[in-house]
Amino acid sequence: MARNSNKINSKEVKIDVHYLTRVEGHGNIVVDVKQGKLAKCEFQVIESPRFFESMLVGRSIWEAQHITSRICGICACGHSLASIKAGEDALGLVPSEEVISLRKLLLHAEIMDSHILHIYFLVAPDLLGIPSVMPLIKTDRPIVEMALRMKRMSDYAGEVLSGRHIHPISYVIGGLTQLPSRDGLEKLYKLMLDARKDGEKTVEILKKLKFPEFQRKTQYMSLTRKDEYALYDGNLTVNGESETGAINYKDLLRETAVEYSRAKIASIKGKPYAVGAIARFNNNFRQLNEKARRAAGEFGLKAPCYNPYLNTAIQLVEWVHCLEESIKIMEKILKSGLREDKIVTNSWPKRSEIGRIRYKPNTGIACVEVPRGSLFHDYSIDERGNITQANCVIPTNQNMGNLEEDMRKLVPELLGKRTQGQITLDLEMLARSYDPCISCSVHLLDVKFVNS
Repeated sequence: MARNSNKINSKEVKIDVHYLTRVEGHGNIVVDVKQGKLAKCEFQVIESPRFFESMLVGRSIWEAQHITSRICGICACGHSLASIKAGEDALGLVPSEEVISLRKLLLHAEIMDSHILHIYFLVAPDLLGIPSVMPLIKTDRPIVEMALRMKRMSDYAGEVLSGRHIHPISYVIGGLTQLPSRDGLEKLYKLMLDARKDGEKTVEILKKLKFPEFQRKTQYMSLTRKDEYALYDGNLTVNGESETGAINYKDLLRETAVEYSRAKIASIKGKPYAVGAIARFNNNFRQLNEKARRAAGEFGLKAPCYNPYLNTAIQLVEWVHCLEESIKIMEKILKSGLREDKIVTNSWPKRSEIGRIRYKPNTGIACVEVPRGSLFHDYSIDERGNITQANCVIPTNQNMGNLEEDMRKLVPELLGKRTQGQITLDLEMLARSYDPCISCSVHLLDVKFVNS
């Protein structure tokens, strides 16, 4: 909508943003202030429903990761890894440490890829007061080229590690179908070392930009571990307090359908909560590596952080952490090599053997931290190894109720102080700070077909 530069009557305000820009998918922001009171405040997900859980029903558990990686082109590796872990939980399989290291490496790469995309191409225009990144191609071309170079590094990591970054193909239940090539790993390692300078430059650039000042305490949920910054596995924690296993997620959180959105809204103990970089930072700050903590210090970030706009700065802190952890894993791999018998040969059955395995009806549940937060995959299988029930709980769903609560607090604080156009922009920036992945969020669990 057009930016109105005139002062507004704080008693009557109506904001209707159709198709929020610079986010993945389609969403609206609707705010209505009547007689000085907030009558409506909604983040409406209008993306068409997608039926991935229903697509899984009747399919072999061995196929699940290839289907669910199609849920998202940005978090394809995260969905694949959550699916694989849930399948292994259902089948009672435990992968080797070598396999887990490669999975962590792939997850780091995806988080770096998504975070740098969000920082430079989706949020930076807001902080610079421009409509998109396109004007920067003329005014600051070296910075745009650096951003693309950083993204290419993580894209290449996906290619080397899993055959391709979007919809990975070589990571499967139990292990990998083939080893990454030595030449590819050596090239990737060099790109990671080179990316350190780009990361340092990005910290210098971002810390000069002004983020909106806004505070609201809420519940922050993430995986946590004592020995590392939890991304691949761990227990669930809320505000760093009592931990519970990911298999108990249904006891912790609840999803509710609302009339105005095609995505469900989640809550913990009846209240909204946040997931993602800011939640992980608040719960696991002590587990960040030294360089990441130093980057946080450059922004003056301390845990807990209650400003959702700073989620973007925290994403850069996580980028630095993931790069350094990836370099450590790469150095170990290049020094010791990868053993095919630990990763490929004995890690999963041949396709011809899958149909002859005797399965036990069971349920498998897994959680991984993807760029936007805690992602759950939950499958039940029958005696043939086919999926009878599936559930995917998406980070964007979990953040939506919290985003709306932020909006409800923010709007009254801005009334009478900012123009309608400025309030609209502040709300758009707030939504973008959550880095929503709207296409991931629209799911339907129960589809009944009636023969006529």
